[in-house]
Amino acid sequence: MQRALPYVLRLPRPRRPLGARDWASDAAVVGGREIQVRALAGPDRGIAEILMNRPHARNALGNIFVSELFEALAQLRKDEHVRVLLFRSGVKGVFCAGADLKEREQMSPVEVGIFVQRLRGLMNEIASFPAPTIAAMDGFALGGGLELALACDLRVAASSAVMGLIETTRGLLPGAGGTQRLPRCLGVALAKELIFTGRRLSGEQAHQLGLVNHAVAQNEEGDAAYHRARALAQEILPQAPIAVRLGKVAIDRGMEA
Repeated sequence: MQRALPYVLRLPRPRRPLGARDWASDAAVVGGREIQVRALAGPDRGIAEILMNRPHARNALGNIFVSELFEALAQLRKDEHVRVLLFRSGVKGVFCAGADLKEREQMSPVEVGIFVQRLRGLMNEIASFPAPTIAAMDGFALGGGLELALACDLRVAASSAVMGLIETTRGLLPGAGGTQRLPRCLGVALAKELIFTGRRLSGEQAHQLGLVNHAVAQNEEGDAAYHRARALAQEILPQAPIAVRLGKVAIDRGMEA
């Protein structure tokens, strides 16, 4: 069962920074919300979900998308009942396609720099979320989409999912933490190889390398990774919440030392 978190679903529409551009958005298509939050009920009480739902842009990291995600995370941080946070997609075949390059084309160099800083801040907010976070990768996770997944504590992917830090194939660099988090996950040499080549990996290949915790065969509904991620969250729920949170802090600080 699921219950909505009205205080998140009814977040005020974010103001557009800089005010100089009318950047594109699919908000009207999805009822004004590109980011939706749900809290599970019954035996799953304590699991919250962030649903990314920007279908016409394949969940690209646009201005409004990022603003709504910032606000959702801020609200969820205040909810002491949240013991596990899942990131999932409402767009079949896609987790997150990365930065919205169409929006970026409309930005000045100064605006691009500011927006990249916001993306870094967003990934840091995800990484520092007090409860465990799980990315359910049921489709493409490219560039910033994989950086979002890397900011989560755990990753579950459909074996058919496609992921990679592909920025070098477009004359760019991973700018939202990928150059730090991928080496921590896989080691320096392998991370360099993947970034230098812009290689794309399937979910199964990512699992073999240790980039994702679990890879599962995709189902007809296209949400097999979500169901496996939810089962993983259910394993975490019975554990002492303070101990789990402190364990996360200890591991993260140890990796940064």
